[in-house]
Amino acid sequence: MGVPRLAGLIAMVVAVVAVGVYGVVVALRPAETRSVAASPAAPEDEAEPEPATESPEEPDAEPTPEVTQTQGPEDTAARYLDAWQARDNLAMLALVADPPTDFIARHERFDAELRVLSISLTAGELRRQGEDAAELPFTGVREVAGLGRPWEFSSVLRLALRDGEWKVLWSPETMHPSLKDGGSLRLREKRVARPATLTMEGRPFPRNSRAGDYFTGLDGTAVEIAIEEVPSGRVLVRSPETGPEGRRTTISLRVQRAAARALDGVAEPAAIVAVDVETRQVRAVADTLGGKQAFIGLFPPGSTFKVVTAAALLRGGLTPQSPVPCPGSYTIPGGRGFTNADPADRGTVPLTRAFALSCNTTFVQQTYERLRDGGLRSEAADRFGFREKPGLSYCRIRPHQSNDELGADAIGQNSVQASPLCMAEVAAAVADGVWKPAIMSAEPSADAPPPVPLGEDVAAGLRTMMAAVVSEGTAASAGLPAGTAGKTGTAEVAGQRPHAWFIGYRGSLAFAVFVRNAGAGGQAAAPLAARFLAAL
Repeated sequence: MGVPRLAGLIAMVVAVVAVGVYGVVVALRPAETRSVAASPAAPEDEAEPEPATESPEEPDAEPTPEVTQTQGPEDTAARYLDAWQARDNLAMLALVADPPTDFIARHERFDAELRVLSISLTAGELRRQGEDAAELPFTGVREVAGLGRPWEFSSVLRLALRDGEWKVLWSPETMHPSLKDGGSLRLREKRVARPATLTMEGRPFPRNSRAGDYFTGLDGTAVEIAIEEVPSGRVLVRSPETGPEGRRTTISLRVQRAAARALDGVAEPAAIVAVDVETRQVRAVADTLGGKQAFIGLFPPGSTFKVVTAAALLRGGLTPQSPVPCPGSYTIPGGRGFTNADPADRGTVPLTRAFALSCNTTFVQQTYERLRDGGLRSEAADRFGFREKPGLSYCRIRPHQSNDELGADAIGQNSVQASPLCMAEVAAAVADGVWKPAIMSAEPSADAPPPVPLGEDVAAGLRTMMAAVVSEGTAASAGLPAGTAGKTGTAEVAGQRPHAWFIGYRGSLAFAVFVRNAGAGGQAAAPLAARFLAAL
């Protein structure tokens, strides 16, 4: 091969290698081209840099910078609706752009004036409106005390990008479309004539039955509730019509009379609710609390909730005979202290004895040591109905945020709230061994929660412990008839006298007695239970 030809071949190889090396260098450079569109372009007359003619060392790969992604409008909308359903007005406020100064007051006033008990919301499909705006149509259902049917509505959540964050553009019509352009809503009550309502035997309700808030037509009239627009007067929703004249209920004349007469002469607002253990049909409701609070009122249940706490402890391995400390006081490690109504140190006693004496310190300590993983709330929500659910009763418990809150929850304080009907359901579950919701119809509705067995050992243990309350515990001096099992409760209320409770069962009936701000359950509520049972 000639020298000129060999030189030419060498030149070609060098050129190919140079081009290849340049390609490798370009491929290994950091991903700077992501910001090209936002950077100034190079002048057209500038020459491209000459490719290297010798192979450089391969540069170390630089990490690709993370690109912070702004959360989308879907996330803000979901958080806002979740906070609204939880009625967490502060969390809602934080998600609103330029909220009015009375944002929280408006929501509180709306719920109070229209007697809104709860709200559930369902998001539709989010619609983008350019890069910095969006709309989310949604539907809602409000439950109004005494209305008797859900109040449905639909509205739109408007969102916009503000300083790099998606915010809600709130206006009054977000709460309800009728509030647009200065409109308002009001709750109207009207007494109207209605057919008579009868007991399960086909008889009129007893005189002064104290059940008028729950049944129409007891005196030939009833209260109709309607939500209407102002000023148009257009009715958005009203109470449903009742059935034909002479409609029978699940109420027993004998049981209703006994409940009503047990409340005669009781100065404090009170309620007695009784249900059939087998069917869970409501057999009596005598209520001087007002506003159907025997069914829907939320009160701290105090030590009656120890039935639920005891169930969780039995499920966790304790037995009614397990030895447990019952000191006069107990302090959660690193937390607050708890005491008993009786400051005496009882030493180590069987769990049944601690339950019968309503030993707060025992149940706080055992809950702290055994149920810190959420076992108490799981027992209450999953097996005793302390959750949002269809049905007649109301009760709830929130996840604890500290051991102090857990200790207070264990004895029916802090986040634990229940209506008298809910606690009657708890007593019926122990009597029968199965939790089921109370009903006021022949059969449960199609959407009723399914029955939940407590487990044979747990139910049997609770029956033993509730019987001991009556035979040797806090209700021993109340005069309750033989065969009664139950639990007293004294629920603390800030700045007021405690609420008095007694729940229990005897024969085919389970019941709850509640007296607002009346003091100790064993002294105020249990004697009323004895009076009620004696009249049957």
